[in-house]
Amino acid sequence: MESLPLELPAETLKRVASELGCHPTDERVALHLDEEDKLRHFREYFYIPKMQDLPPIDLSLVNKDENAIYFLGNSLGLQPKMVKAFLDEELQKWAKMGAYGHEVGKRPWITGDETIASLMNDIVGANEKEIALMNALTVNLHLLLLSFFKPTPKRYKILLEAKAFPSDQYAIESQLQLHGLNIEKSMLIIKPREGEETWRTEDILEVIEKEGDSIAVILFSGVHFYTGQLFDIPAITKAGQAKGCFVGFDLAHAVGNVELHLHDWGVDFACWCSYKYLNAGAGGLAGAFVHEKHAGKIKPALVGWFSNELSTRFQMNNKLQLISGANGFRISNPPIFLVCSLHASLEIFKKTTMKALRKKSILLTGYLEYMIKHYYDKDKAETKKLFVNIITPSHVEERGCQLTLTFSVPIKSVFQELQKRGVVCDIREPNGIRVAPVPLYNSFHDVYKFINLLKSALDSAERKK
Repeated sequence: MESLPLELPAETLKRVASELGCHPTDERVALHLDEEDKLRHFREYFYIPKMQDLPPIDLSLVNKDENAIYFLGNSLGLQPKMVKAFLDEELQKWAKMGAYGHEVGKRPWITGDETIASLMNDIVGANEKEIALMNALTVNLHLLLLSFFKPTPKRYKILLEAKAFPSDQYAIESQLQLHGLNIEKSMLIIKPREGEETWRTEDILEVIEKEGDSIAVILFSGVHFYTGQLFDIPAITKAGQAKGCFVGFDLAHAVGNVELHLHDWGVDFACWCSYKYLNAGAGGLAGAFVHEKHAGKIKPALVGWFSNELSTRFQMNNKLQLISGANGFRISNPPIFLVCSLHASLEIFKKTTMKALRKKSILLTGYLEYMIKHYYDKDKAETKKLFVNIITPSHVEERGCQLTLTFSVPIKSVFQELQKRGVVCDIREPNGIRVAPVPLYNSFHDVYKFINLLKSALDSAERKK
């Protein structure tokens, strides 16, 4: 799926520690990795929250002037410092020239989304005509399903993973209901094996081979929101299309996190939000991908003014000249202030590559995994020892930034104690705490400090039992 580093994270840590004459858990290893990190300056492009500004903080436990340990980019990315300047540019344009802002400036309001779409090319591995920046994720998912899900008496099912993000399942259920289909018979859900938390690719492919003739659409996450598992997108796509299915992906937790090659993999359609790893702010402008092979063949089921070619849009003759490609799925004009915040982040991504970010991410998350396992791996000989279990796959090619952790002590107590100490992460039912060091703005020393804060939080949670 992607080229892996020649050296796995644990091997790198041991090598660096040997060169420094210390143990891999020593602080010197983290500081050295930060010194050698060619992407370390990217942190300066973002606002890092201070301890004193976090609502749940206990100031008696922290230095109020220090930066928080922000490991929640998988839920909401940090604010790029250029966001305010980009917003101010459009506010000033509006104030000074009113409607003329539709046609002038770096981001003319009529084509604001189109002016930044090419900045997504490397991030999702697509050409510009395959990408549309519009709406919110679930709205885009509905628009895509309306075009790609065309059930027949023999081919009427949608395949998805168990415990998909709720919004995806709700969208699928409503699409099935829209076609008058029975949800239980038409929604095919694949679960992990008994006693396992994540999915085996061979099991997914087996279901596709067995049920494929009755499946119209396969819709999987790129990265599962809870477990952090990165699915084998090219393998699922190839298997599904071999059985005549359309294959699409919700890339909310994959975009800006892992390398994607949607065009080369032949993915039929995909959608994503932009407020997680793309750092575009809460409710940011989402995106959609439609492979160019479908241009002129699979058309949007719902259209509007902005589905029409710009060259004839203002002729007002009410004769739709549909834009070929993903932009034909747009319905309304772009929300320029959402364009601004996304633009600010994409300009940062432009300064590097997803390959470089992924390389750092593998080592950064690998370092976090190594430290957790070193201190908190389950010891069968010591049944009373505190332990932390990582349910995210251990193979680097099967995960992104995120690790999902479970604990031998009450999880809500652990979460509260982490919050008091300035660790920004989140808790997800049924029993996971998600931590995601992001290569754009997190450091190796952040991971080192997190491990120390985790020890303190676990000790406190243990005392409360």
